[in-house]
Amino acid sequence: MKVAEGSLGRVFVLRLEDGERLPECIEAFARERGVSRAFCALVGGVDGGTIVTGPVDGGVMPPVPVLTALTGAQEVAAVGTLFPDADGQPRLHMHGAFGRGQEALVGCIRPGIEVWTIGEFVIIELLGLDMTRRRDQATGFELLCDS
Repeated sequence: MKVAEGSLGRVFVLRLEDGERLPECIEAFARERGVSRAFCALVGGVDGGTIVTGPVDGGVMPPVPVLTALTGAQEVAAVGTLFPDADGQPRLHMHGAFGRGQEALVGCIRPGIEVWTIGEFVIIELLGLDMTRRRDQATGFELLCDS
């Protein structure tokens, strides 16, 4: 286990609008406002985009992702973190639950999703941390590491 201790900074509440795309719009906001590390939450709707719903084979490294397209307006509740990558750019890692009717999906939004009508996004800045995302050669994932 890797541990870092920090404190809370600014809090932002964003009303995302129809068609805005995550993670791009959040990463752009973070660059503009100088937010490098944060806890994030999303509630609202999505319609369009793709999520990662697991590896094709959990025993194979690096894993081949299962990409699942979201079709039709769906409800979403998601949480994630924002940390800089090796180049210092903010990278959002967020997993969400998506549902429509009796069907639900859970997955990572990294490939990108589009807001349907409204998305309420909360960013809680984390201060005093030096962790960054570094690509792990064995898994291919960007893992949190000390800078």
